[in-house]
Amino acid sequence: MIKIKKNISLKNYTSFKIGGPAKYFFIAQSTEDIIEAIKFAKKEGIPFFILGEGTNLLVNDKGFNGIVIKISTSGLKVDNFKIIAQAGSQLKDLVKLTEKEFLTGMEWATGIPGTIGGAVYGNAGAFGFSMSDFIQSIQVFDSETLKVKNLSKKDCRFSNKESIFKHKTNLIILSIVFNFSSLNAPKKKQGIKEKQLAKTKIKNKIKEYLSYRKRTQPFKFSSAGCAFKNPSKQSFGWVSKNTKLIEEFPELREFNKRGIIPAAFLIEKSGLKGKKIGNAKISEEHSNFIINLGNAKAKDVIALIKLAEAKVKDKFKITLEEEIISI
Repeated sequence: MIKIKKNISLKNYTSFKIGGPAKYFFIAQSTEDIIEAIKFAKKEGIPFFILGEGTNLLVNDKGFNGIVIKISTSGLKVDNFKIIAQAGSQLKDLVKLTEKEFLTGMEWATGIPGTIGGAVYGNAGAFGFSMSDFIQSIQVFDSETLKVKNLSKKDCRFSNKESIFKHKTNLIILSIVFNFSSLNAPKKKQGIKEKQLAKTKIKNKIKEYLSYRKRTQPFKFSSAGCAFKNPSKQSFGWVSKNTKLIEEFPELREFNKRGIIPAAFLIEKSGLKGKKIGNAKISEEHSNFIINLGNAKAKDVIALIKLAEAKVKDKFKITLEEEIISI
């Protein structure tokens, strides 16, 4: 029989440090734990929510009237150029392991907090890379059929910060098989110098990405990372035809060529950099971050989200899509 806790404050389980209590709370350390917790939810007739590290999450001030199941399964196994990762493993540990094994691909994820399962769920990405670039298959638990099954990469319907898991919440990520390329020849043919050169290249790339994040992101404050997805070319193709906007913001022409426009740019140019509501604020370091100045409420963050959406829509005719998940 699993031990379920009651009335647990969720703000202590999110990077935002915001939110009310969960009626029920359970830490799952195995697939069996997950199945038992879901069976409990079905028996009680209550909703359930799967929680990783809560790094991209905004919890309602009133909390969650159901059971929050925190996935704490962990473990990383190397098989040549493949890594099998449990969903509750930390993303930072995957980055460290690829460096140790001379595998390239995950350098861009350095400095991003959270679990691997959470990063796959939201198809996290940066610097032109995303989690789906390296995924081979995913093992999931289907809460409707109560069965474990494997999904191919194609089955997961990955796109810009999207996956099937955001739309079919009955599919719970258990483990992921990653397939990485190597900077080097097969290990048995590598000499000490070749291995050292490979590791140096990976280390330098990691330092480069981490340095950029430290320069441009508000690490001193609690947040949920980027509040909005960066609009794709399909979302703002009309901009190149808007002469008035191009004259005011010549950067838009270059963004249009690149196929993506930073949400931070749109928010800042809409006059919202540093905007504060309650104890929540649009960061002055990175306008796509909403930060908790201390004791901020979910309603403060929501008000800033709605304000940013309205201002950007009015000025640029672009509809921002939220990246933060709300419960």
